Amino acid sequence: AQVILLIVLLIAIANFFIGTVIPTNTEKKARGFFNYQASIFAENFGPDFRSGEGFFSVFAIFFPAATGILAGANISGDLKDPQSAIPQGTMLAILITTIAYIAVAICAGSCVVRDATGNVNDTIVPGMSCNGSSACGLGYDFSRCASQPCDYGLMNNFQVMSMVSGFGPLITAGIFSATLSSALASLVSAPKVFQALCKDNVYKGLEFFAKGYGKNNEPIRGYVLTFVIAMAFILIAELNTIAPIISNFFLASYALINFSCFHASYAKSPGWRPAFRYYNMWVSLFGALLCCGVMFVINWWAALITYAIELFLYIYVTYKKPEVNWGSSTQALYFVNALDSALALTTVEDHVKNFRPQCLALTGAPMVRPALLDITHTFTKNNGLCICCEVYTGPRKLCVKEMNSGMEKKQAWLTKNKRKAFYAAVAADSFRDGVKSLLQASGLGRMKPNTLVIGFKKDWRSAPATQVENYVGIIHDAFDFELGVIIIRISQGFDISQVLQVQEELEKLEQERLALEATIKENDFEEGKRGICGFFKKASSLNISKHETKKESTINTIQSMHVGEFNQRLLEASTQFKKKQGKGTIDIWWLFDDGGLTILIPYILTIRKKWKNCKLRIFTGGKVNRIEEEKLVMASLLSKFRIKFADINIICDINIKPNKESWKFFEEMIEPYRLHESCKDITTAEKLKRETPWKITDAELEAFKEKSYRQVRLNELLQEHSRAANLIVLSLPVARKGAVSDYLYMAWLEILSKNLPPVLMVRGNHKNVLTFYS
Repeated sequence: AQVILLIVLLIAIANFFIGTVIPTNTEKKARGFFNYQASIFAENFGPDFRSGEGFFSVFAIFFPAATGILAGANISGDLKDPQSAIPQGTMLAILITTIAYIAVAICAGSCVVRDATGNVNDTIVPGMSCNGSSACGLGYDFSRCASQPCDYGLMNNFQVMSMVSGFGPLITAGIFSATLSSALASLVSAPKVFQALCKDNVYKGLEFFAKGYGKNNEPIRGYVLTFVIAMAFILIAELNTIAPIISNFFLASYALINFSCFHASYAKSPGWRPAFRYYNMWVSLFGALLCCGVMFVINWWAALITYAIELFLYIYVTYKKPEVNWGSSTQALYFVNALDSALALTTVEDHVKNFRPQCLALTGAPMVRPALLDITHTFTKNNGLCICCEVYTGPRKLCVKEMNSGMEKKQAWLTKNKRKAFYAAVAADSFRDGVKSLLQASGLGRMKPNTLVIGFKKDWRSAPATQVENYVGIIHDAFDFELGVIIIRISQGFDISQVLQVQEELEKLEQERLALEATIKENDFEEGKRGICGFFKKASSLNISKHETKKESTINTIQSMHVGEFNQRLLEASTQFKKKQGKGTIDIWWLFDDGGLTILIPYILTIRKKWKNCKLRIFTGGKVNRIEEEKLVMASLLSKFRIKFADINIICDINIKPNKESWKFFEEMIEPYRLHESCKDITTAEKLKRETPWKITDAELEAFKEKSYRQVRLNELLQEHSRAANLIVLSLPVARKGAVSDYLYMAWLEILSKNLPPVLMVRGNHKNVLTFYS
């Protein structure tokens, strides 16, 4: 069809050019056609705008005639070699149409005068004066057109090409051919582009138009929509009114295309490799600005409306963040800006005023310990860096494969759950070696962790000694690398992998049940009904997969305990930091000067929406005879730091011995890990020390008895003063490396934080994080 229309159009154009050389007759002369005349060309060469028209108003009407340059790009999916065909075809089309338009304009301007009456009697007779016009020189007097409207001539007759041509109906056929060709190009290309937009689901509610039909996935619904829009404009029935509106939107689209080319070059994306030899990014920018300027010159209010629509669509896409990946230049520019900012940060020296907690959280897979991530994210969101870390141990080949396969999935989980955090994983021979690597290499330039966040090892009493050694060693490693440490403990623990596994198994069982049900229904509905009933009756003993034992155990647990009472409590605990905290307190037990991290973390929590109803209560040690003085000193200090607080408590009896029941509990707790070398001969004792260096010696226990007393006593005070707090933040005790055994240190942490609300044990790296100066 397109080829036939093209042939008709070419014949019509040829018919016009042939008509210009066919000798004219009296009737055509009266209508202003005199064949090629130099005087007519000279007279018509300059502008002569009338009726309030100007260059840009005429340009707006003519512009749609030159808007087919995207036709090739719009049907790129149907081309065998679009990379070659589109630029060659587009440039050739521009060249041919430009020559055709200029040739028609020159020929018409050389043959037809601007105004003619159409009256064959308006000739020059002997004795009449001539006004000097080209028509007057050719024997016709059209001077009355200056004072009254005339129907003929280039300025008045829209059918001038038909008049000039050799056969008028061919021009009409050419007009229909050009109109249908342009209409078909728009009707075919625009719906396909719109269909692609709808498939990407960029704008909600447009999925209806994404459906295609037939072998070529034709957008029939898009065709209907395009037809309705086209008919709406046609019904205006005034070409000079329609054309400026169309020109406005075409110019807007060309401005965006030009700016997109400039932006892609400006972002320096390696994937942007324009093949056009004469491409220049500044020409693209100039083209975009030119299009914008012309839009305002043509019709300023229409341009404003167009830009308002574009701005609305842009804001909508930016806000909704559709899940599409076009490899856009915006993404490339984000990368360049981030890189430049990171490099700029390296030139800025650290200052206490700009300190912010940048946390390396040992969450493992982020979905496995959501509560640990939530509390960390609370004081890093929009404030500092948060990296969720996982260490894979075992055979390197298997570890690396598993690690690589899960990286994108786990980062996507963070994004989906609106956690502003990064996921990082390493494969290592041991957990501690992996954490060492993360402590040293995580981050970029100044954007690197300064605080290690780790959950309390709840199973330290039943875990292998190597795991306990690694856990305590990681804390020492963090201090060695000059990081602060935050150990977080909640009553139910953080790890919900067991619950996730149960849910996964149940989902698999449900899918298998539905698949079996569908299969039976297809064969025989009645038999299927009976089969499904039998399936449910025998579900506990049915061998559905190779994990039979585990699944049966899981199902029995779920059926008997409704997901399990323990698992239910664990699930509730895992979401406790997602909820808005009610009115209450965050109790800060500031027992050591660690640079201020113990104060800063709870302060940041109180300025978050979820914790804003919680007040800060400060607890610190002091002397009985100086309680009021020390309160004033502490209040003055906090005021200088501009930290609001509800109450200050000076605890005078921190250093007294704990009661006998508490101490007995502590002794019973450490009993399985004591060496009792004093009850053995020297040789046996030395051998045991070498074989079990993690055990608590009598000498060690005696040397650190006062410190043990202190931890037990602190728990008593915490039970007394902070049992009802929403959160407790206290100074983390530090064990001297090589002097305090791993199990004694874990016993300190255990006794210090047991039977309490959520506890954050915090220790800075003794670098100041608070300052008096704003």
